[in-house]
Amino acid sequence: MTTPRMLKVNSILREVLAEEVEKLSDSRLELVSITGVDTAPNLRRAVVYVDALSDDNEAVLAALRSAGPRLQRSIGRQVRLKYTPVLEFEIDSGVVAGGRIEQILRELNPGEEE
Repeated sequence: MTTPRMLKVNSILREVLAEEVEKLSDSRLELVSITGVDTAPNLRRAVVYVDALSDDNEAVLAALRSAGPRLQRSIGRQVRLKYTPVLEFEIDSGVVAGGRIEQILRELNPGEEE
């Protein structure tokens, strides 16, 4: 069960991370969006969900992992929490599944335009 406090923490972390990822100069992160954050109740870990328009998701994840310490420092400076969570990055499966469903629907109705 997610409490209102944890929803607020997740929202704030998502905003901070989205701003900081925009500032990174890594070319692998040009078309990356932070879609959500799921922080553990003890604030020790946070899973950051990302969506990338790039075809190479592993390169995006590698770039985010290498930038992880910098992103954690940014959280520590901007957000007042008991602990600064260790960040783990994952591709948002909801976005991937939604894209797959949209592709299937287009194949079923090839003559229909949006």
